[in-house]
Amino acid sequence: MSRHYQHDVLVIGSGAAGLTLALTLPAHLRIAILSKGDLANGSTYWAQGGVAAVLDDADTVESHVADTLNAGGGLCREDAVRFTVEHSREAIEWLIEQGVPFTREDKPDREEGSFEFHLTREGGHSHRRIIHAADATGAAIFNTLLEQTRKRANIELLEQRVAVDLITERKLGLPGQRCVGAYVLDRNSGEVDTHCARFVVLATGGAAKVYLYTSNPDGASGDGIAMAWRAGCRVGNLEFNQFHPTCLYHPQAKSFLITEALRGEGAHLKLPNGERFMERFDERAELAPRDIVARAIDHEMKRLGVDCVYLDISHKPAEFVKAHFPTVYERCLQYGIDITRQPIPVVPAAHYTCGGVLVDRHGRTDVPGLYAIGETSFTGLHGANRMASNSLLECFVYARSAVEDILEHLDQVATPQSLPAWDASQVTDSDEDVIIAHNWDELRHFMWDYVGIVRTNKRLQRAQHRVRLLLDEIDEFYSNYRVSRDLIELRNLALVAELMIESAMRRQESRGLHYTLDYPELLPEAHDTILVPPTFAG
Repeated sequence: MSRHYQHDVLVIGSGAAGLTLALTLPAHLRIAILSKGDLANGSTYWAQGGVAAVLDDADTVESHVADTLNAGGGLCREDAVRFTVEHSREAIEWLIEQGVPFTREDKPDREEGSFEFHLTREGGHSHRRIIHAADATGAAIFNTLLEQTRKRANIELLEQRVAVDLITERKLGLPGQRCVGAYVLDRNSGEVDTHCARFVVLATGGAAKVYLYTSNPDGASGDGIAMAWRAGCRVGNLEFNQFHPTCLYHPQAKSFLITEALRGEGAHLKLPNGERFMERFDERAELAPRDIVARAIDHEMKRLGVDCVYLDISHKPAEFVKAHFPTVYERCLQYGIDITRQPIPVVPAAHYTCGGVLVDRHGRTDVPGLYAIGETSFTGLHGANRMASNSLLECFVYARSAVEDILEHLDQVATPQSLPAWDASQVTDSDEDVIIAHNWDELRHFMWDYVGIVRTNKRLQRAQHRVRLLLDEIDEFYSNYRVSRDLIELRNLALVAELMIESAMRRQESRGLHYTLDYPELLPEAHDTILVPPTFAG
């Protein structure tokens, strides 16, 4: 039997952005956080590097802003960059107040009153400004925030819940366009429940699962982007998909990321013969922005016909490596690789969705009552290429800013009372789930082959043709059979793939993460790629 829930704020997603927003809201509000698997299944938990922020006296807001604008390929919105960076220190101070165990500076001669936490440096940054918890920052932040969330009686954590679609006044045939809740599959009961809410927040992460090789966990299926699009929200810059240059290449390592901080601490990228190659592509060598490093690795792998390149930090003292990178050291050791003595085999993999749902500086979307924060959103911070460790910062800054806006409008919005239940009367159980599995496989393969690190018009046209055929099949399946997590994710990801392809076809230049052999040059002016849902265009 399906159930009917009522909340003040419904948060779809249980990562850094969602937990931060819930914890920042006052304790008298009824808040629900949905996780479509176990709570720790999101990308936050697996983030290794850290959070970029202006924390050291030698660093400045202007320097962090300049580095971000430079990495963003001319497409960052400077007001969004400045807003994020100016609020970086207070976001970190809030995390420290919550109890996040950031790594402390181990210097006996440290001056009294100087910054007590260790800062590292990553690609694109001109200063050491990455605060971290060894090389497992995401886990440290997530565990701390989750622990704080469990202490709050007003916050309900609902696991194994998969959002199917948003409920808007427009979809119900009512005047107005406000978002008033969501239909949510409870995987425990198999029923689709109705969740009513005064405010709905999408914190569902990105869409890197659209690619065959990804550093992301399985849940990164673009759910928030797809649901927002169907509800009438514009999306922006979805052609910019960041490929992390260094994921562990090993048959048993599904998606283990080798943190960029290794290169920040002096690791070298090498060809199979031991030769360094990054100096041939950028004067910053291994510290060049991720798109340049990923494209250089891709180029060398294709040129030589090799399966991987190597990341070598074995020239550093063994104790230094073990102390700074215990997670990477232990994981690689499980696969027979001692990184204090051997180079690490690495390949690029899809890592981060730079575009997303258009929002303002409070995380507000085009649909009243609906917010998008974190990787789901397009704030303008990342432009054509996300700079390392700016993404977690964006989660905290925009979550806290969204809370300000929710509280400002709280008294003006009543809880929706009588929303219709999900109608499953016309569907049956599927005995053809092999179709879903096959479509998953086909989608991820052609996106990797045709919409990957290097693109062409012909590849994009082929991808567009295939994704439209897939969408027709998926819509038919969705209309006739009971929903499952796999079907919901496939439906969402195929839609986001189509939006990515359309965005890539519209950008007739090479900029940042979008590199096409047909248009290798930059256009003189940089413009965002904004798509408008056809029902709402004009």
